[in-house]
Amino acid sequence: MHYKAPAWLPGGHAQTIWPALFARRRRCAVLPLQRERWATPDGDFVDVDRQHARVPNRPLLVLFHGLEGSSQSHYAEAFADWAAEHDVNFALPHFRGCSGELNHAPRAYHSGDHQEVDWILKRLRQEHQGQGGEYLMAAGVSLGGNALMRWAAEHGAKAKAHADAVASVCSPLDLALSGAAIGQGFNRQVYTRMFLRSMKPKALAKWAQHPGLFDRKRLLAARDLYEFDNVFTAPLHGFENTDDYWARASAKPLMKNIGIPALALNALNDPFVPAHSLPKAHDVSPWVTLWQPAHGGHVGFAQGGMPGHVHALPDAVGGWLMDAVGQTLERQERIHG
Repeated sequence: MHYKAPAWLPGGHAQTIWPALFARRRRCAVLPLQRERWATPDGDFVDVDRQHARVPNRPLLVLFHGLEGSSQSHYAEAFADWAAEHDVNFALPHFRGCSGELNHAPRAYHSGDHQEVDWILKRLRQEHQGQGGEYLMAAGVSLGGNALMRWAAEHGAKAKAHADAVASVCSPLDLALSGAAIGQGFNRQVYTRMFLRSMKPKALAKWAQHPGLFDRKRLLAARDLYEFDNVFTAPLHGFENTDDYWARASAKPLMKNIGIPALALNALNDPFVPAHSLPKAHDVSPWVTLWQPAHGGHVGFAQGGMPGHVHALPDAVGGWLMDAVGQTLERQERIHG
């Protein structure tokens, strides 16, 4: 990806915050997403927002969102717009508790949840094939990208049964180094506080739903993601503590096992994901392509004059995925708004 930030948007923090809040997300008129609620094997539910191509057997793009993300996140709307423009089917599965409604089970979601990713991709593949579709591509943003790469590494060449190509976008592939970065300085004061303002109320609602599930007082006292994960995320999902969770859930140590076309895109000035944490060529299998542009921030990649737009990200990643599965892009005539 050959990306250079506009002169009016200098630095990793500006390239992270401005695109998420102010940059244009769509080129064209909004197409409504259709929500489906799937019952999960453990008696819970997952909400999947979908946008159908005009031709049902066109490729399917599955997008896994980031921490506390949803189909309303700026990057999700941009990818949905790209899919509609190129007549590609689109699906965004929400991780547990991220669709606007608290899930039922005594669990939430986490960065290494490759079992959940596997179940979702398997079902979407079966449904897409039932409509005559052949190609399924998956992308994951931030947390969702680590989970997706962790899934690809877990299954190796067998991952081909459920996905033809995958991509991670600005993902913390080394969770310990990224966790340390977000817990310090400006990151701690701004981004950590932002995440905890959303995560703590959800966790407390989960405690009310399942009294005694975790130490409520310790959760209220948590001041960073390390402490939050120690009380909530790690024990609820079978990890001993935060260190165990971050070590076992990280995709980077296993990326030599990936056996399908995979793209890992990370900006070198991402405030969440320090450059020294990123994989090098010797850390990954020959199936993995590494894009590490100097600019972009965390899921930013804004372009154009103010206020800018975020089309560069889905254009680059979507184009790479389509090339990886041997498909050409088709541009639909749509009403621009």
